[in-house]
Amino acid sequence: MSAVGLGLPAVPPRAPQGVGFLRGTETFPSAARHELANAQLRRNIGKATHTIRAKRLKVTGELPDWEALRDSGSAIKAEAMSRLPELLEQLEAAVVARGGVVHWAADAIEANAIVTDLIRATGSDEVIKVKSMATQEIELNEHLEAHGIAAYETDLAELIVQLGHDKPSHILVPAIHRNRSEIREIFLREMDGVDPGLDSEPAHLAAAARKFLRHKFMTVPVAVSGANFGIAETGTLGVVESEGNGRMCLTMPQTLITVMGIEKVLPRFTDLEVFLQLLPRSSTGERMNPYTSLWTGVTPGDGPQTFHLVLLDNGRTAALADAVGREALHCIRCSACLNVCPVYERTGGHAYGSTYPGPIGAVLTPQLAGMDAPDDPNATLPFASSLCGACFDACPVKIDIPSLLVELRHQKVEKAGFGLEKAAMKAASVAMGSARRFTLAQRAAGLGRVVAGRKGRIETLPPPLSGWTAARDIPAPPKQTFRQWWNSEEGRAALETARPEAGQ
Repeated sequence: MSAVGLGLPAVPPRAPQGVGFLRGTETFPSAARHELANAQLRRNIGKATHTIRAKRLKVTGELPDWEALRDSGSAIKAEAMSRLPELLEQLEAAVVARGGVVHWAADAIEANAIVTDLIRATGSDEVIKVKSMATQEIELNEHLEAHGIAAYETDLAELIVQLGHDKPSHILVPAIHRNRSEIREIFLREMDGVDPGLDSEPAHLAAAARKFLRHKFMTVPVAVSGANFGIAETGTLGVVESEGNGRMCLTMPQTLITVMGIEKVLPRFTDLEVFLQLLPRSSTGERMNPYTSLWTGVTPGDGPQTFHLVLLDNGRTAALADAVGREALHCIRCSACLNVCPVYERTGGHAYGSTYPGPIGAVLTPQLAGMDAPDDPNATLPFASSLCGACFDACPVKIDIPSLLVELRHQKVEKAGFGLEKAAMKAASVAMGSARRFTLAQRAAGLGRVVAGRKGRIETLPPPLSGWTAARDIPAPPKQTFRQWWNSEEGRAALETARPEAGQ
């Protein structure tokens, strides 16, 4: 009997290159330099993040069981990821049983094609949209426009980004990089029927947007949404928002198409009790969202009479296959990590080149879209962090983002081949491999005092080390190593003085 080779399981594919918004055109350091030069952007983002941060601290401090809620959220997400195939099949069955139709999309290409065909089948060439990270990720609006279908964002911040021919720079507040004067200019330039005398008062800007959108709510027969949660037990989908525009989209059109990342599934309806406390407090600093919309399939005579759910993979299965990195799929898109991140606060979201900016984007984007190519901009994202740990402290489901960043850095270095970084680490390993070599290396480092000169600091190093001194100075090495000082008369005298019995 001859042996039959069954082969190894195929590696799950990443999100396809060239489609969607998961890869920038330049590395993070290059993009960050452009953004840092924009003083207005830094002021806008700094003011907004400080405000949101203060509100979040206030409302989370009101709950004596806040840490227990975080533990519960983390445990529920871990369970969902461990049972993901089973839960997705359960979700599909529940949605179909209640009159919905479920579509499976392996990537952005399939998802865009499915949604486009569904819209065309209605005979409409317009859609209204609820704020959705998943549809931004696959660049659905751009795909629809290329096929003659106009998509109108109804979330105010998303509308500002769309009319400004811009990209979102924040998970929660996509237009956080714009101030009211810039928004007024965008409305005057791009919005049909706007009053030429429009000023920059927030209430007047909101009224102009309301007037523009109201006609669309009343006339467009198709809506596209994302989903904050999908409940496997009941087939219920949920969207939380602050303006009510999403509620209009979810109830008035005849056809509703929801694009949901497969990681958004929760096992039970009762799990919402935890996440509807965690999400609003962590995102907007509110005790609850002003609008929480839940729908289950189709209800005759009430709301959309045709419902389609598109379950999107687009690299999520590849992330799930990483035993360490899969924790990033626990993210509930609250943006708390962005609001406390010192790197994001200074560079803004555009420097990350992805729908998902900030600390969570630095770990999620490379996993969804990959970072293996030598010149891939995504390969720089895991290094876009100071590893201060503020993101871990703020995360409502306790994603250990600093550890994930370190793991991705390790993966990148392992795949990079032998280069300058590996050579430096190899040299350090050899030097630290014996006490004699380490002592010699310490003595050799003393030559840095010559380079430092009278100033006592090294301000410039030649390439390829110039990147280090471009942003910082290196203190001159001390005259003595610690070991030399320890064995000196001065060191022994200091030791004697420090002994407990010396003071008796």
